Amino acid sequence: MLYHSRTGNTKRLAEAVAEGARSVGGCEVLLRTPDTVTVEEFRGSHAVIVGSPVYFGGMAAELKKVVDDFVKVRRHMEGKVGAAFATSAHPSGGKETTLLAIHQALLIYGMIVVGDPLEAGGHYGVACAGAPDAATLEAGRKLGARVAQIAQKLFS
Repeated sequence: MLYHSRTGNTKRLAEAVAEGARSVGGCEVLLRTPDTVTVEEFRGSHAVIVGSPVYFGGMAAELKKVVDDFVKVRRHMEGKVGAAFATSAHPSGGKETTLLAIHQALLIYGMIVVGDPLEAGGHYGVACAGAPDAATLEAGRKLGARVAQIAQKLFS
């Protein structure tokens, strides 16, 4: 799990997504920020879930830098699972474009991109405006569990 958070909203949602992934037996979940993730951790992951606040309709520059800097392991990421979540300050503040920007990067890495499960909305990923409420946190847990379950199926 890779996320950037300036206000704490994205961090709170990242923790819920990680909780959902951990609920799937046998999954190890690393919760990392752009300044703490290593290329070895990124490469060694069976799945990467990226969370970002909305910055001008796209992902945070700190996350984009990781995507750019880790391009040398791109071929090792092919066939792994990717997903996204986003937070914004405004109700129509570019959450879907941010999710799609993250998806685009994961697809270029050759990853299999999944959205949130139908019971969590069935869209591009979990997103909220402002602090995540209880329903958003639950949707985040469902997204994390879905990604972990798919990764287990692919890599068992």
